[in-house]
Amino acid sequence: RDSPTRVQLRGQVLLFFSVISLCSVLGQVKMTLGQVRYSIPEEMATGSVVGNIIQDLGLDVMRLKSGRARIFTEDGSEYIGLNAEKGTLVVAKRIDREELCKQVSPCSLHFQIILENPMELHRIDVEITDINDNAPFFSTKEYSFQVSESALPGARYSLESAKDPDVAPNSLQTYKLNPTDHFKLNVVSRPDGTKYAEMVLHTSLDREKQEEHKLILTAFDGGNPQKSGSVKINVVVLDANDNAPVFTQSVYRVTVAENASRDTVILRVTATDNDKGANEEVVYSFSHLTDGASPLFNIDAQTGEITVVGVLDYEKSKQYEIDIEATDKGGLTDTSKVLIEVADVNDNAPVISVISLSNPIPEDSTPDTVIAMLNIKDLDSGKNGQVKCFIGSDVPFKIKSSSANFYSLVSDDVLDRETVSEYNITITAMDQGSPPYFTNKTIYLRLSDVNDHAPLFPQDVLTAFIAENNSPGMSLISVKATDQDFGNNARVSYFLEDSQVNGMLASAYFSVNAESGEILAVRPLDYEQTKLFNIRVKAQDGGSPPLSSNVTVKILVQDQNDNPPQVLYPVQTGGSVVAEMVPRSADVGYLVTKVVAVDVDSGQNAWLSYKLQKATDRALFEVGLQNGEIRTVRQVTDKDAVKQRLSVIVEDNGQPSRSATVIVNVAVADSFPEVLSEFTDFPHDKEYNDNLTFYLVLALAVVSFLFITSLVVIISVKIYRWRHERLFYKSSGNLPVIPYYPPLYADVGGTGTLKGGQAFSYEVYGTTDSRKSDVKFSQPLSQSTLNVEHSASMTVPRHKTESYNTEVRPSSFFAADAGETEYQAEKLSDGEEERGSGGGEQAHGNQHSLHHPCAALVLVMQCSHFDPQPSLSAEIGG
Repeated sequence: RDSPTRVQLRGQVLLFFSVISLCSVLGQVKMTLGQVRYSIPEEMATGSVVGNIIQDLGLDVMRLKSGRARIFTEDGSEYIGLNAEKGTLVVAKRIDREELCKQVSPCSLHFQIILENPMELHRIDVEITDINDNAPFFSTKEYSFQVSESALPGARYSLESAKDPDVAPNSLQTYKLNPTDHFKLNVVSRPDGTKYAEMVLHTSLDREKQEEHKLILTAFDGGNPQKSGSVKINVVVLDANDNAPVFTQSVYRVTVAENASRDTVILRVTATDNDKGANEEVVYSFSHLTDGASPLFNIDAQTGEITVVGVLDYEKSKQYEIDIEATDKGGLTDTSKVLIEVADVNDNAPVISVISLSNPIPEDSTPDTVIAMLNIKDLDSGKNGQVKCFIGSDVPFKIKSSSANFYSLVSDDVLDRETVSEYNITITAMDQGSPPYFTNKTIYLRLSDVNDHAPLFPQDVLTAFIAENNSPGMSLISVKATDQDFGNNARVSYFLEDSQVNGMLASAYFSVNAESGEILAVRPLDYEQTKLFNIRVKAQDGGSPPLSSNVTVKILVQDQNDNPPQVLYPVQTGGSVVAEMVPRSADVGYLVTKVVAVDVDSGQNAWLSYKLQKATDRALFEVGLQNGEIRTVRQVTDKDAVKQRLSVIVEDNGQPSRSATVIVNVAVADSFPEVLSEFTDFPHDKEYNDNLTFYLVLALAVVSFLFITSLVVIISVKIYRWRHERLFYKSSGNLPVIPYYPPLYADVGGTGTLKGGQAFSYEVYGTTDSRKSDVKFSQPLSQSTLNVEHSASMTVPRHKTESYNTEVRPSSFFAADAGETEYQAEKLSDGEEERGSGGGEQAHGNQHSLHHPCAALVLVMQCSHFDPQPSLSAEIGG
């Protein structure tokens, strides 16, 4: 402490560290306030250590680094610096106490140390102590006085006071005058504590002996070592004038507002002189002025009026001290002092400084989260310098006061970026002056996004349509979900949920583009297998953790005309010829038979129409366009051929349409023997033989292939056969009921080969896994029914009741009641028995009443052998 070249702490280092909880634990940011006071002498070398804040504040070096410690001063001065590596305060630049504080004592530097994460605020006060680095000095090197020789002992002559920028005890302490033959020195103390020197004449002067006296006035300070300054005084002895002017007051005090206009008279001083004539005329002047007061005030030499000639500023200087002098014509003077107090006027608006700002902040920040720290200062004093800080009520933020002149901007409500993503927060600081001044500071604050919204589909259920037999990769529909979040949190990806669809995963049928949400068909679809698919698509955002939502997509398969009609009756066999018999006595409109066909498609693709394509005699028969009934269009004559061959084409209503052709053989005769020989000559169906040959060659190739490809191929064939049977069952189960029933089926008066009065009982045994079923019936057999074999012939006697094993293709049964034929496909389980009673009764349960209104001629032609048991091809209902 005693060495001037080292860091000196004057007195005891006052360390008081009080942790003040400011009730501003704002969100996750806490603010503490500590205070440390140091004392150092002025003029310390740059880099000298002021104090160790690590020890004094209880911090560590890592905290200073992680908290980005820095010094904040309100006036921007940088006298003290922070060495974050060592945790010490050092002198940043030269400190001159006289320049910094002038005559104010004590002289202190005030600043704050700010730490972040969490935020801390520590106040540091550094007192700058004075050293004796300035010697007393006078404004001039020489003064001249004119003293009348008639001056009486005791006459006083004021001297300029010396100036010493230092403060006690290094300030000006005493004066010394040399020589003291005629004058002695008198030090006078003013009521305000200041001192000034004056010469007092103690021996009368004689101008004739000595016209001029040269004196030295020396001023001494109280420092160690002591310093001094001197000025020369020349005293010129004048004749006569033996009274000096005298001011009415030793000290004049006046107050002037800082906004006083130019040429405003603030004071008038007066001095009186008891001399007469020219010696009583007094001239007023400033004896000496400081550099700050010189351009601001002026005194009228004749009247003593002091006026304002410059611009006053309370914030620059609050008080001015001026020495005035009154001088008469004889050179006698008197001095006085004028103290001018500058009154504050509210002429400064508050200044808002943003110390720290967190931008952006997360939208899920809790209330009371610190957003910014502010410093607000007003240079005015009193109420003019008292500041209120506030913000608008339309934003979810508020202002909290941390300490004097320090405020915190904190959140006051729950924030939502999707509602408001950014804020322009206007902070207003207003003083208490009249009229008040205010300052606005706008802070642009952005909210960073948090993944708090799941993707949303515009609808819960979407519907898409696709035609069957589509190509793989075909686009069905695009789903689109929106997310109110931003960036990755709003980037949506789409996924297909693998649910079971028809025993298979949904991904076996469809796929979803993860980026666009486009749904694609993976494989061709079949309307006859599945008409509706329900799949679920999940939309998931890119947040962490991700959020998701689902949408159900209904995919409706639309039918295409991809199935030709299937002829159910008459059955086309490969080894036998089935013929319908028409008696030669048949009238016009006689019902020969009816072609029955179905189409597994739907809608207009399943609407069937029947046309006569070829016929032995087209003028004899016609086919009903809608019902497929074959009727005679004229009376049968003897000239008509016994064998009639009709080719009927069945077409659906699709675009393009599909068709099937059926051959109907008709025998025009009144008895079986008449036509027996004709029908034995029917050639085998050429198409059937061609197909048979093809199938034999194909079977041979398949057998060879199976033999070569070994067990693996055999297993594959078995799987294929299993799937083929499964598809057949489904297809068979979907055969529709013939929707159209023509009105011309009434059997009036027993028209036809079989008489209406006869009753026929049938026992039908049908299964779903075979295209053959058994029909047993017992009835009086008409001679219109004939069975002809190639190797043998047999005539069935009339009225003989027998039991026949009837071959029915396909497994469908048709009933005709009162001349009206109704066709309905019935699936019968194994062992199910169907019985019917004739006479037009209504069918109940599994019993059906079958009435055959027309004669049927059934010919079974065997190519290889004769079966002693008659095989009858059943033709029921036409």
